[in-house]
Amino acid sequence: MAASQLYDQDFYAWANEQAALLRAGKLSEADIEHIAEEVESLGKTEKRELVSRLIVLMVHLLKWRFQPSLRGRSWKLSVDEQRIAIDAHLADNPSLKSVIAEATALAYRQARIGAQRETDLDAAVFPAQCPWTFEEMMAEDFWPEG
Repeated sequence: MAASQLYDQDFYAWANEQAALLRAGKLSEADIEHIAEEVESLGKTEKRELVSRLIVLMVHLLKWRFQPSLRGRSWKLSVDEQRIAIDAHLADNPSLKSVIAEATALAYRQARIGAQRETDLDAAVFPAQCPWTFEEMMAEDFWPEG
């Protein structure tokens, strides 16, 4: 079966075959175009992971800021957990630091919606743009007060 057919019909088998070809140095036999697509996809996955963790962090910071009477251990632990995970993710993928501003803006748009859903507060309560810098959100002593 041709590599491109295998790619479409049995990705797992294709991936194993391509790995074996690359390890054997048989680049001329490898499905270079699909390998390149998959490598690019891996990079996008890492950026999505950063955005996803930022969303969770921001939702909890927004809830902390705008629902002070409901603050609790669970929210604090979630914030702490996301800060650690984001730090680790950036340590594993240092080039993601170049997209932090973009990732933060995208994450905030989604976090604002998530905070509305979780708090049942009106959209107008939450700032239209992220009110904190990335550095503030990541500082372990940062807790937004109202």
